[in-house]
Amino acid sequence: MRELIDGVRAWSDAGVGAGRAVVVRTFGSAPRPEGANLVVADDGRVLGSVSGGCVEGAAAEEVARARRDGMARVIRYGISDAEAWDVGLACGGTIDVLIEPALRPEILAAAASGAGQAVAILLPPDAPPELLAPHRTGDGAPPGPALVVDPTGTLLAGGLGDAAADAAVARVAAAALAEGRSTVAIVAVGGEQRQVFVEAFEPRPRLVVVGAVQVAIPLVAIARTLGYATVVVDGRAAFLTRERFPDADRLELAWPDDAADAIGLGPDDALAVLTHDPKFDEPAIVLGLARGCRYVGAVGSRRTQAARRARLESAGVPPSDLDRVAGPIGLDLGGRSPEETALSIMAEVVAERHGGSGRPLHALATEARGTAVGREAAVPGAGTPGGVP
Repeated sequence: MRELIDGVRAWSDAGVGAGRAVVVRTFGSAPRPEGANLVVADDGRVLGSVSGGCVEGAAAEEVARARRDGMARVIRYGISDAEAWDVGLACGGTIDVLIEPALRPEILAAAASGAGQAVAILLPPDAPPELLAPHRTGDGAPPGPALVVDPTGTLLAGGLGDAAADAAVARVAAAALAEGRSTVAIVAVGGEQRQVFVEAFEPRPRLVVVGAVQVAIPLVAIARTLGYATVVVDGRAAFLTRERFPDADRLELAWPDDAADAIGLGPDDALAVLTHDPKFDEPAIVLGLARGCRYVGAVGSRRTQAARRARLESAGVPPSDLDRVAGPIGLDLGGRSPEETALSIMAEVVAERHGGSGRPLHALATEARGTAVGREAAVPGAGTPGGVP
């Protein structure tokens, strides 16, 4: 939902009502994860996606239905549902989608917050259980209550009307925020086992760019598109302007030492050092390492990197710390333009954040197939009925 906020606000300002569909559970190779949203306006416009295009039309019709009758319901689309081919979900996955007749204020506030919040929503009583079983659209129920939880598990607002259930859901919500993924929990509410969808809006990641150079302009724009908060640091006022960086959340006119304190540089930040100037680059790298930034990358050729490393080692920076520096910065995409370079940098930042390898997916798939074939070959009779060769 976070990436849809601007569009939703524009609709609201224009007096256009809307409902939503949100993926609450996935099975198999579902195209979108839990928490993926499709927002549907009363005039038919849509924002977002719950399936990458497979079931958007069917889900949009269900949202329109919910707008008419005021009921929330959970609908299952997938290979276990005979209607899957009718709605186009032939990719082998199964998804449960919560349909709501209106956009909850709690959801909009949590999505807009960069501090991290989870919203837990009581699902309708007839929501399908986790077992893979066909599910048809039921009558639904009025939207259930919700509660809002912060990363520490503190209840910020709302409740399910049951203190024990609230406490149980708060624990699940805190864990969901820590993992950065939405989930469904089953809790006892008023003595009845009920399903609760926990929609997690993890703390907004931040990219700190040192150096208001040309590459930094598309880098900030790409980072914003990916949901990152962005800070650009430079000591040169002529380069650090709002005209050059309209997408930046903050421009900090300062030397790295002063900027680090001003912006609170810390472990949750990705730091991209782009100035090509040792007076800026090296203090920024040292600060990023000392403050435990999750990613520290710096521009420069291999020769530049080697010379910089030698200077920093002589200055007392441990080699093990310097091993953490991604330099030359970015993944090898073969591009040369500022925009292509920015893409390679942001690709490496995203890979670090999610533990990705940065390798082509088709190569990984080929390796996985080879590994599977090797395992079968190692087992006599594997792949034959009854294990008979």
